Amino acid sequence: MSSGLSSIGWFFSLDHKRIAFIYGLLGVWGGFVGLGYSLLIRINSFDPYFNLIPLEYYNFIITAHGIIMIFFFLMPILLGVFGNYLIPLLCGVSDLSLPRLNALSLWLLIPSLSCLLLSLVFGSGCGWTFYPPLSSVEYSVGSGVDYLMFSLHLAGVSSILSSINFICTFFESLGGETMFGCSLILWGYVFTSILLIISLPVLAAAITMLLFDRNFNSVFFNPEGGGDPVLFQHMFWFFGHPEVYVLILPGFSIVSHICFSLSANRDMYGYIGLVFAMFGIVWLGSAVWCHHMFLVGMDLKSVVFFSTVTMVIGIPTGIKVFSWLYMLLNSEINMSEPIIWWILGFISLFTLGGLTGILLSTSVLDSTFHDTWFVVAHFHYVMSLGSYSSIVLYVIWWWPIITGYSFDKFLLQSHCILSQLGFNMCFFPMHYFGLCGLPRRVCVYDPSFYGINLIVSIGSLISIVSGVMLSYIIWDSLVSRNLVIGFVGTSCYYITLMSNPVSHHNLYHNSILLVKNEL
Repeated sequence: MSSGLSSIGWFFSLDHKRIAFIYGLLGVWGGFVGLGYSLLIRINSFDPYFNLIPLEYYNFIITAHGIIMIFFFLMPILLGVFGNYLIPLLCGVSDLSLPRLNALSLWLLIPSLSCLLLSLVFGSGCGWTFYPPLSSVEYSVGSGVDYLMFSLHLAGVSSILSSINFICTFFESLGGETMFGCSLILWGYVFTSILLIISLPVLAAAITMLLFDRNFNSVFFNPEGGGDPVLFQHMFWFFGHPEVYVLILPGFSIVSHICFSLSANRDMYGYIGLVFAMFGIVWLGSAVWCHHMFLVGMDLKSVVFFSTVTMVIGIPTGIKVFSWLYMLLNSEINMSEPIIWWILGFISLFTLGGLTGILLSTSVLDSTFHDTWFVVAHFHYVMSLGSYSSIVLYVIWWWPIITGYSFDKFLLQSHCILSQLGFNMCFFPMHYFGLCGLPRRVCVYDPSFYGINLIVSIGSLISIVSGVMLSYIIWDSLVSRNLVIGFVGTSCYYITLMSNPVSHHNLYHNSILLVKNEL
């Protein structure tokens, strides 16, 4: 009976660690469902002309894959799990400032997920960007798109509540002390929360207007009644481009945290440079949404402005990359450690994605690459692979501290090699598809591309295997129960307990209490 009451208590718990655990269950489920949809997409591309999945269902899968990966995998894991678990720990407080709001933000994801599943049942094949007129009632018959809009509304409210909670906890925990001295992870989550609070209401307004167009005969995006479908693109990408940084800033913060903690030359100059680099990326990234819309007929001055500002983002990004490399070169850790491999993999993947982003920021080249596989390769390198790599970094870095158990080093090394191989086999050839003009979201192609497309599909399968392998590595750690004996040694990156040397919180004490009392 007591066990049953304890299980029920999880549903009513306000504890940030339990809430993070439930976020993790939802996020892992969403990740594997999203991977399953990506596998279906690749299966449909095995043959140039014969499609195993009918066209309308293929469009449903394309839509669901993007929405699930962003809103029900990456955001629950990066914000819900690591944000909830680590922010109180790094702030030196017992819980988030608004625990009831935290629980509400979690449980809003359940009806959001239900609406998403209903959208699949009733059909919503308008793509994850759901542009009108494709998402209008004339071209998307039924209630599938409506349920999809409700799902995004609820997911957006959940993210806004979490963001408010994170910011309140951060500033309340300072207690009059300077902000320069806390963990770089905290800075990353504060900037991420600011981006969400700024951009999500605009997305909410856009999909509300779309719902009114579909159900109440309004004409916000209908040109026949004086509306403008381009307005929806402006509102969507005002959210859509900052969303890229929402998903990658936690990755920036964990890499910065690890490199700064391991560096033998830990000065405040490098710390402040990393903070202001994130600050520059946030504010410049919020002002370049129109570089997704060069083909809508913007005037020359607007095109030049958005192209230029997009390229300028490369400056703070370059500062971060060179700072990371400098810190790694001055670190005392063995380069054979898996954490270093993943950091180097993160840097290489994100750098390649950033370089292709500079190409797409040029209006002349973007007019050639727009809506081709080149764009798919670009945003997967930046958003998907970079964010997944940051999830692995968070797990490797914090798992021994939270559980007291270590990972098998050989398994981690094998997982890193397998993941990097699968990532690059799957997405790097897509650049070539884009250069050849192959349109994305189209499941038929010229037979001359069959060989390269087969390599892409094999890479996708390897990536899925690597995801399963990560689950096995975590399970093996819990079953083997190899205790971490000290936090410095062959696995010397466990010195993260001490956080940054300039931190004003006693993280070691908090971490040990966490392991004793909760596990």
